[in-house]
Amino acid sequence: MGGVLGEAVILVCALFQVGYTVRFEDATSAETRLRFMTDGMLLREAIGDPLLQRYTVVILDEAHERTVHTDVLFGVVKTAQKKRKEQNKFPLKVIIMSATMDVDLFSQYFNKAPVLYLEGRQHPIQIFYTKQPQSDYLQAALVSIFQIHQEALPSSDILVFLTGQEEIEALARTCRDIAKHLPESCGPMSVIPLYASLPPAQQLRVFQPAPKADRTAGDGLKWEDTGGGIVSLALTSFPINCPSSRQKYSSEHSHRRDTGSSLYNEEYYGNIELIRSRSGGLMQWLKAVCCFTEAIQAAIEQLELLGAAERKDDQVTLTPLGKKMASFPLEPRFAKTILLSADFSCTEEVLTIVSLLSVDSVLYNPPARREEVYSRRRKFISSEGDHMTLLNVYRGFKNMGGNKDWCRENFVNSRNMSLVTDVRSQLREICVKLGISPESSRSDMGNVRRCLAHGLFTNAAELQPDGTYMTLDTHQPVAIHPSSVLFQAKPACVVFNELLHTSKCYMRDLCLVDPDWLHEAAPEYFRRKLRAIKS
Repeated sequence: MGGVLGEAVILVCALFQVGYTVRFEDATSAETRLRFMTDGMLLREAIGDPLLQRYTVVILDEAHERTVHTDVLFGVVKTAQKKRKEQNKFPLKVIIMSATMDVDLFSQYFNKAPVLYLEGRQHPIQIFYTKQPQSDYLQAALVSIFQIHQEALPSSDILVFLTGQEEIEALARTCRDIAKHLPESCGPMSVIPLYASLPPAQQLRVFQPAPKADRTAGDGLKWEDTGGGIVSLALTSFPINCPSSRQKYSSEHSHRRDTGSSLYNEEYYGNIELIRSRSGGLMQWLKAVCCFTEAIQAAIEQLELLGAAERKDDQVTLTPLGKKMASFPLEPRFAKTILLSADFSCTEEVLTIVSLLSVDSVLYNPPARREEVYSRRRKFISSEGDHMTLLNVYRGFKNMGGNKDWCRENFVNSRNMSLVTDVRSQLREICVKLGISPESSRSDMGNVRRCLAHGLFTNAAELQPDGTYMTLDTHQPVAIHPSSVLFQAKPACVVFNELLHTSKCYMRDLCLVDPDWLHEAAPEYFRRKLRAIKS
């Protein structure tokens, strides 16, 4: 970083104590003067301090990245600014930054705030569209890759964004197979996948120069659409965030990429978007928000169902249980599961399971070594489901003292597993502060599964007479994901962590439960569902 901007950054670091706050990690102290933090963490602070009195200036960067988190945050800082002025408190300055945002829209929202333009350099780009919309985007991506490979300079690289690990690995395999049979005139190709569960050393491969005369193709993108705490992957028709799309292409030019090729046609440029929304996590700031969108309404209903919120005279307030749940930087259903674990004497096990589900996958599954992976993992597999299997993996990791060689031999991502340990420690500290004495169920997994049933009852599915599954909440047909240890089984009833929409709607991270446990957890809720089916 050079020039005036580089000097400014160095000056800031020299004058102030700089720290950062992200979920599960707070690297700040009383001496901190400049704090970098995620939008979610600032929203959490608004619970106890809606005026944000700890801050004199709030800078919101990348304003064009429109999510539920950021949109709510704009309302929070605007309200804090207004109330501090009304109460004659020290004014709050708000700076909104973006390279590609709708300036007039944001200026008007913040009471016609002044606009400053800072000129910068932009790399020239070319964007190519398909002539028609592509129904099979994987096939279209494959065709585009090899068109570019044949026509572009060998020194160019190709970056492909896909929706998850399965698609990335599948496309990488196909590219390698095709590349073997290309004429020599096309030149060789190195295909390198990149996704979160890859071990760090494997991820770093994308930054290494390709062998001479090779072209590198790789990368992938996971899209989350989280409603009611369920993560899903799908392609949907929504207006695209055009500035974000352009900025993504522009940012790649510093890596000598000067062409953006989209797999939608120009007419549809404004009609497709990957939207990220975690409405289920809105619990922490509901009290600070006055505008209720559909997503927030759905979140409120989920919170009421979990006993975390209640309506009184058209006002939504957190219950005593909800306030305890808000102490955890987790989705509401996970927070409640931890609080319930004390009743089932299995807090230690539930803390481990929730921590494992709160980070990227700790399991690494290279397709080319499928047999070896299964052989190594067999000792951890539990017939009671994926949660118990993950618990066994974590116990093995701890028994070996977090040994990296053990992780490599068992295809476990050591970095993600270390993060699980850190997350677990923080969650355990919160439990102690709330007066929860963490107990262990030891070998009694029945209590653990019963606790999970009580906390995740909205994510439950039952086996149907025709051998398929249906969710008890929305009566949606679902299937067990092939990666689950229960894939070959036909359990009568399960709770799951997330839904994955691809060719089917798959359940991932499953736990075997007794239907009676679900009815114990929310009898009125299931009575209503049963009446709805009969009617």
